[in-house]
Amino acid sequence: MTQGDTIGAGPPAAAADPSGRAGAARRGRSTGLRTVATKDGWLRPEATRLPSLTGLRFPAALLVFLNHTGLPFPFLRLVKDDDAAMDWFDVTRNAGALGVTFFFVLSGFVLTWAVRETDTTRAFWRRRIVKIYPNYAITWGLAMVLFASAYTPTRTAVLNLLMVHVWVPKFDVFSSVNQPSWSLGCELLFYLSFPVLHKVFRRIRAGHLKYWISGVTAAIIATPFFTYLLLPDDPNFPGGLALGARASTNQYWFAYNFPPVRLLDFALGMLVAQAVLNGRWWNIGMIWSSLLLAGSYVWCSHVPFLYSQRSMTIIPIIFLIAAAATADAKNQFTLFRNRAMIWLGEVSFAFYLVHFVVLAYGRKWLGHTMYSVPQTVGIVLVEFTVALLVSWALYALIERPITHNWSKPRHPKAAAI
Repeated sequence: MTQGDTIGAGPPAAAADPSGRAGAARRGRSTGLRTVATKDGWLRPEATRLPSLTGLRFPAALLVFLNHTGLPFPFLRLVKDDDAAMDWFDVTRNAGALGVTFFFVLSGFVLTWAVRETDTTRAFWRRRIVKIYPNYAITWGLAMVLFASAYTPTRTAVLNLLMVHVWVPKFDVFSSVNQPSWSLGCELLFYLSFPVLHKVFRRIRAGHLKYWISGVTAAIIATPFFTYLLLPDDPNFPGGLALGARASTNQYWFAYNFPPVRLLDFALGMLVAQAVLNGRWWNIGMIWSSLLLAGSYVWCSHVPFLYSQRSMTIIPIIFLIAAAATADAKNQFTLFRNRAMIWLGEVSFAFYLVHFVVLAYGRKWLGHTMYSVPQTVGIVLVEFTVALLVSWALYALIERPITHNWSKPRHPKAAAI
């Protein structure tokens, strides 16, 4: 696809729906937003904005925060009591993986749902880079200044700044500087791939989407099996034995961090969005989706490590995302579309990037002192508050104004198709 090609050309249902309902929806729109048919009714034109999915972003980021507060490593651990530390770790050990997978699937879903009919590849890439990189670079700088420069080689720091460190199968590289930053290296690949993937997926007949969704889901679920089968399981990745996580560095990196493998999550989100837009999705609702997700999270503690990180929660995640989008499209009530949750969702990207910096520096600033359970809870609440306030500042002072002012070229001709 060249830079002058358009990414979207209207709802994918328009060409594939033999009943003509999607085409009728397009002809009947009056607000400039897409109206899309589903099997059980018409979606509202306001469907291009999905406040519940915005609100759900913060619980996903919070899961990653809680996961990092529970890691029993010296550079993060605060609680003195060993039993309490392991009990909290047992509760939160898979929370980070769930949150990251949710974000990856959500990215593909939202970008497909809101694709602009006359958008160009260059314009799309520009918006995404302007959206993510300023906050990324700032939190990279904070981490380097506050703690990471003391043990991070220059080459690793530069790879991290360029968002390509996740391609290196060495734990001290793909998990360097600001630890959650590896996922942004995956997102970079997602954004680069989106125009091509969207062009390919739009050619899928609506009736065949279920086969594509099933195939990609199966590939995600099977990833740990083939990883354990084909890659050596020694030596264990650093800290893995202390966590009860049996996997070598190469196994962990390939199944969990390797961008082309995580591209499956993103592609699944795209396909599910297309199915919902075409009225080809079985919506079980947010309550059942949430219960299914909770049950799968409990199940994660009873399967081998890589399965808990990659496989167990993927199906509930796609059901929850699709249910939230459908509820928004039909203007139905959800717990996540109120003003507070939407605000939290808007600052969630900054929170995701800044929280580890706060946790790691907080442990460094406090020295080697260990604390009781009540003291630890108080410290974590303070760290959460600091991370949230810094995230708000990043969003208000950096992310929002830069996105507003730089998402489009200063000269209109530069954006011409």
